[in-house]
Amino acid sequence: MEILTVKEVASLLRVSIWHVYELAKQRTKSGDVRENPLPCVRLGKAIRFNKAAVEEWIETLSNAGGKE
Repeated sequence: MEILTVKEVASLLRVSIWHVYELAKQRTKSGDVRENPLPCVRLGKAIRFNKAAVEEWIETLSNAGGKE
């Protein structure tokens, strides 16, 4: 199992670090539960990501986009 930091996930997704934090949030600013947040593990204030889970999340989004 490969564990990634926020910076590594940002590089993988080619987005900003801030955007990775936003994607990992469980709730929106209005308090609604997000349908498909970026999977992560919270370790106190830090968050880490399982690379396989991130890749599966990307695949899920790719498949969902093609069906709509």
